[in-house]
Amino acid sequence: MGDSKRRKETLGEKYGQETTIVPWLPLTKSQAQQFVQWTTRGAWIGIGLLVAWWVTVRLIGPGLGWWELSN
Repeated sequence: MGDSKRRKETLGEKYGQETTIVPWLPLTKSQAQQFVQWTTRGAWIGIGLLVAWWVTVRLIGPGLGWWELSN
């Protein structure tokens, strides 16, 4: 008997279903992976926005402030 047949007999109804990370939390491994992908993407977007804000405040802001004070 092959390993997959033994596994199928052992697991019964649960054979082929995704396993949860912890028994008390209904979160599958693929859902956890999707969560990691979304949060990583969100972090990179946040870093990009922070860099854009820093460039605006550090470089563009003083230039506009000097222009207003001289007029």
